[in-house]
Amino acid sequence: MAAWWIYPVLGIAAGLLSGLLGIGGGLLLVGALILIMPAQGVPEAIVVPVALASSLASIVLTGLSSAYAHHRRDAVLWSTVLWLVPGMLLGAVVAGFGVVQWAGPELSWIVAGYCVLVAMQLFADWPGPRPAGPKTPAGWLWSLAGVVIGAVSAVVGIGGGSMTVPALIWRGVPAVKAVATSAVCGVFIALAAALTYSQLQNPHPMPEYSVGYIYLPAALGVALTSVLFAPIGARWAHQLPAPVLKRLFAVFLLLMALSLAWKS
Repeated sequence: MAAWWIYPVLGIAAGLLSGLLGIGGGLLLVGALILIMPAQGVPEAIVVPVALASSLASIVLTGLSSAYAHHRRDAVLWSTVLWLVPGMLLGAVVAGFGVVQWAGPELSWIVAGYCVLVAMQLFADWPGPRPAGPKTPAGWLWSLAGVVIGAVSAVVGIGGGSMTVPALIWRGVPAVKAVATSAVCGVFIALAAALTYSQLQNPHPMPEYSVGYIYLPAALGVALTSVLFAPIGARWAHQLPAPVLKRLFAVFLLLMALSLAWKS
């Protein structure tokens, strides 16, 4: 049986990545949870949606910690947040219902494929900044983009940073402000998706302390340490260049994708 201490350990890594890069914490959690949750009594038939739901529930607290740390440094573009969030909420809720209706082994392949895409994005450092772009993106197109970001996030169990951060950087937003703004948006995505997963009827027997598709020991165990380490990652984001860390994390994502593919 998997040891319970693995959840706080995962929380340390997820918190640091959330604060530092604005991406990766959710992908790290989902991949790891898919691999270890069956040993905790989660049925194999629904291990993927349970991992998604539990990851998103933990991201709510991690994201709040990271977002507050960035807000204190006046790095959040709140006007952009206001345009993105309505679409993100809609996309996350609709996709959450869809995932539960389509809970099969194909979901593992989707998560693995997304890990590969994000790894390639990190290796290529794409997209690069677009200097001519506005510094505070706004408008209905960003709300529509929010629908897509929210939906994909609910399907792969993340806060959306791997899409929000590159999009903002491409529009000319400084990297630190893009990470900060993404952290705030991620809280709303995770909250909407986690609430959706918690309210859906789960026909399979779950371990104790589960709500809908959320396995609370995993979500709270991760959040216990992630909320402490997210501010540290946010502080590093304002102090350190992170190209080497990005490459190392990209390698880790590729290994995670291979592990998920092997399990599937």
